[in-house]
Amino acid sequence: MRWTLITDPAGHPGWWHMALDQALLDRAEQTGEGFVRCYRWAPWCLSFGRHEPALRRYDRARLDTAGIDVVRRPTGGRAVWHARELTYAVAAPLAVLGSLAASYRAIHEGLALALGRLGVAASLAPAGRPLDPGAGACFASPAGGEVLVGGRKLVGSAQLRQGRALLQHGSLLLEDDQATVAAFTRGTVPPGGETTLVAACGRPVAFGEVAAAVAAAFRAWPGQWTEVTGGPVLDAVAASHAARFRDPAWTWRR
Repeated sequence: MRWTLITDPAGHPGWWHMALDQALLDRAEQTGEGFVRCYRWAPWCLSFGRHEPALRRYDRARLDTAGIDVVRRPTGGRAVWHARELTYAVAAPLAVLGSLAASYRAIHEGLALALGRLGVAASLAPAGRPLDPGAGACFASPAGGEVLVGGRKLVGSAQLRQGRALLQHGSLLLEDDQATVAAFTRGTVPPGGETTLVAACGRPVAFGEVAAAVAAAFRAWPGQWTEVTGGPVLDAVAASHAARFRDPAWTWRR
């Protein structure tokens, strides 16, 4: 099994990240390779889940007026505010990570191991019924198997299965809560259920330190590993899906 680890601390727009994650999913399906990526967002961005009713749930006019960047993910789940956080992505063949439940568990166990390297005792949320895409912000409540610290959600994740491969990505909150999601939500806003890594560690935690811990945890998976940093090569890979994720018709399709 060939794995590529991509750590990209520079920061890119939401459309670029989603286009690259989709392209890596295509590659995993076509070639049987696997990819693990750690990245952050510039500018900060509000992302919607693939099936989330964003037009009904969020105030598009106010988001436009405030100049908030928005994107719709290829994966499911609910809205996330991407700011001071680390986002991870895993694209791999289904044969490597298994069923939906098995792959969620394997990936989240890796994240919990990474948190342990940082001195944080994490647990996985018990199995439960899938959450409604219209049920509010991602961090309002945990889905089964997601990473908790002190009973509160630290990592929010979503997965897409395409043919013989999967893409799972999610946000590990370093400092921010998700109040920005609530600020642009129409109607009743459920209380936040999140925590942050700074709160869990009791000290500042840099992106690079967390990325190194996540990389070390996933590199325990068997196979041949290659490391890559951001650059023009990734720009070229992302270009194949850039138009889709830059298109407001996709972002606001429902």
